[in-house]
Parts: sequence; structure tokens; C-alpha cells
Amino acid sequence: MSASDQVRAMLDQLMGTQRDGVPSKSIKFDDPEVCKTFLMGCCPHEVLTGTRADIGSCKKVHDLALKADYEMAQKNKDYFYDFDAHKHLQTFVMETDRRIEVSKQRLAEQQAEVSAEVQSKASAVHDLNEKIGKLVVQSETLGMEGNVEEAKEILDQIDKLKEEKSVAEETYRNSMPASTYQQQKLRVCEVCSAYLGLHDNDCRLADHFGGKLHLGFMSLRDECSRLEKSVESRRELYEASLRLEREERMKRHEEESYRRNSSSREHSRRRSRSRDRQRRSRSRDRRRRRSRSRDRSSRRHRERSYSPDSRRSSHRSSRRRSRSRS
Repeated sequence: MSASDQVRAMLDQLMGTQRDGVPSKSIKFDDPEVCKTFLMGCCPHEVLTGTRADIGSCKKVHDLALKADYEMAQKNKDYFYDFDAHKHLQTFVMETDRRIEVSKQRLAEQQAEVSAEVQSKASAVHDLNEKIGKLVVQSETLGMEGNVEEAKEILDQIDKLKEEKSVAEETYRNSMPASTYQQQKLRVCEVCSAYLGLHDNDCRLADHFGGKLHLGFMSLRDECSRLEKSVESRRELYEASLRLEREERMKRHEEESYRRNSSSREHSRRRSRSRDRQRRSRSRDRRRRRSRSRDRSSRRHRERSYSPDSRRSSHRSSRRRSRSRS
């Protein structure tokens, strides 16, 4: 991405689609094809990009300008997009938990011959590994922020945990047969479903617990828990909003149906009036034609009556009638 593209993306993120005074996009943030989880800032497709758990591009639209539009509009109206985001994240977390259980079951089948006592000792080593990894990440964060004293205190805790880990590893190694020891080095992370080694060093643990994959899954789980509380506290408002939306949709449907019926009735009336006018016009035309026909017949009759031949014929007829009477 060029420098101008990066600046343009930053402006879109800050000011939305109307940063030039007019909307620069035909799509709006409330359109169905826009990802509501992305607008809330927690879409798994976005968070896990570039990790081993990358699930590809989201099928819906991700746009920083639309996200800025939503954040500005949310100040004036509650769109309840956290309900959509919670449903999406809840499904994703449940699928992740299912994968974790499948991986744990697979490991359990491979390690079936190991006793429960040995498994508990291995779990103790894994728990210490997890604590050490999280503390290493925390100390690095405090060091970058300049909190040197707090970072030193955490490093002292790490040293103590390392000593405990050495003892736990030795106890675990002595309690296992040598033939199965190499098979017991893995454990499934309860957050991101990745595999952790039993003897991972501090650098490996820090890379895992401070890596994008683990932190991404942790942020998604935390956001899902936060949204769950928000959803439960606002469920009545959400249901009332849904009822109001359904009523408005039904009202618009009735109005549209009424307009269509009114338009149909008006069209029928216009067609009826048009047919009446056509009938009246045809009736007038017939009367005119009959009247013209009578007029022509009358004129022809008068013309025949007043012609010289007709007068002579009439005179002869009258003379014959007089002779016959005499």
C-alpha cells in the first residue's frame, strides 16, 4: 500500500465516508452485507489474520470508513449491533472449544497407558509453564512502559516458578517409564487450541503467550464475555426495539398495500370511465350516422318529388283518375 493509500485509509477511519462533504460510497454501514462484528471491532476474520488459525476473509464487507460512520451514528441511536457480534463470537468460541476437546481427546488416546498420578504431575508442569509464560510477557510489557521496579519483582517471581518447575519436571520424569516419556510432552492450550511442550523454555513460552495467535483468541474470548454481560443487561430494550421495528415494517407494508390497492382501484375507475366514454361516443356516432342516412333519404325523396318527370307522371296519374270517376 502506497503512502497516499495509507493516508486515505486513516482519513476514512477518522472521518467516515463523508470526509469530502458528500458520501464517497454507495453502501451504508446498516446494509445487511456489512459485517456488524467488524463494526464492533472484534471480527475473528480480522483479529486472526496472518496467524496459524487464519480463517480467511470474511464474506461480508469490512470498511474502516463505514466503521467510523457507525461509531458516529451510534452516539445518537442504539443499533444493538452488539447482539449480532455476540452471536457471531459465541459461535466462534464454541467451535474453538470443540476443537480443543477433540485435540485433548486425541492426546488422551495416545497417552492412555499413563496412570492418573503421572497425568497430574504432567499437568503440574504445564501449569507452571503457563504461569511463567504469562509473567514473562507481563514483565516485558512493564519494562517497555518504564516500570522497572515492578518488572524486577515479576522476574523474581519467575525465578521462583522456574525452581518449582525443575522440581516438578524431575518428579514427573522419575514417575514415568522411559519408553513413554517422549510421548508425554504435549498439552493443548485452553485458550487458542495450540499445542504446548512440556519442556518449553522461557523464550518459547513468551512467544506463545505473547504471540498474536494466543492474544487474539484471548481478546475474542474476553470480548465475548463482555458482550454477553451487555446483551443480558439490555435484552429487554433489544426486544422492545425488535417489536417496534416489526410494527413499523407491518405499518409500511399496510401503507404500501393500501397505495397499491388505491392505485388499482383508480386505474379500474379510469378504465371504466374510458369504456363509458367510448360507449357514449359509439352511440353518438351511430345516431349521427342514422340521422345522416335519414337526411339523405329525405333529400332524395324530395328531389324525386320536384323533378319535371315526376310532375308529368303525377299529372297523368291525376287525369287517369278523373276519367275513371267520370
